Amino acid sequence: MQPFKQHTGVVLPMDRPDVDTDQIIPKQFLKRIERTGFGRFLFFDWRFRDDGSDNPDFELNCPRYAGATILLARRNFGCGSSREHAPWALGDYGFRVVIAPSFGDIFYNNCLKNGMLPIRLDGAAVDDLFRRVTAHGATAHGTATHEQYRLTIDLEQLTIADEHSLSLSFQLDPFRRQCLLEGLDDIALTLEREEKIAAYEKARGIEVQGSGT
Repeated sequence: MQPFKQHTGVVLPMDRPDVDTDQIIPKQFLKRIERTGFGRFLFFDWRFRDDGSDNPDFELNCPRYAGATILLARRNFGCGSSREHAPWALGDYGFRVVIAPSFGDIFYNNCLKNGMLPIRLDGAAVDDLFRRVTAHGATAHGTATHEQYRLTIDLEQLTIADEHSLSLSFQLDPFRRQCLLEGLDDIALTLEREEKIAAYEKARGIEVQGSGT
C-alpha cells in the first residue's frame, strides 16, 4: 500500500448527499476478479450517456476538474452495500482523499484499508470548501482558461490548507493514521509478525502448506 504523508491535489466537488456504493461502482462491474482497472467504470451511470458518450453535465467530465485527486462530497458518502470495489474504483481513477461530513461506515473503513484517506469535517467546514472551489476555481479573467482549486492534506500534522489562507485540522484514529503513514495494509501488518507466527506454528507442530517441511 502506498504510504500517505502529504498530498496536494485538485479538488472535485460532488454536491449531492447519500452517494451510494452502487453509484460509485455499479454492480455489473463486480464480476471482475482483478483489483485494478475499475477506474474507467467509476460513477459509470452518471458519467456516461446511454450511447456511451461522456455526459458533459457530470463533474468528472468537466475540464475544470481534470486530474482531480481530492473528492469533496456531502453527507453519507459511500452508503449502501459493502463493496470494497468502491474505494478500488476511486483509487484506480486517481483519488487519494475524500472529504465529507459523514461516510458509510463500511466504505470509510475500506478506504483506510486501501490507502485512501477519508476525512470527516463538520457541515460548516464542508460548506466553506464548496464555496472556495467556486470562488477560486472560476474562469480566469474572463478567458477560457480554468483555474483549479487545490488543497494540501498533511497526515502527519492532521491539517488541510489551500493557497488562500485556509487552515483546518481533522482527526483520525491513531492506529489507522500510522498504517497510512507507513503504507501498511492488513496483510503487511500480519507479515510484520511473521517470525512470531512461524515460532508459534513450529512450537505446535503446525505444518504450513507449501513450506516443504
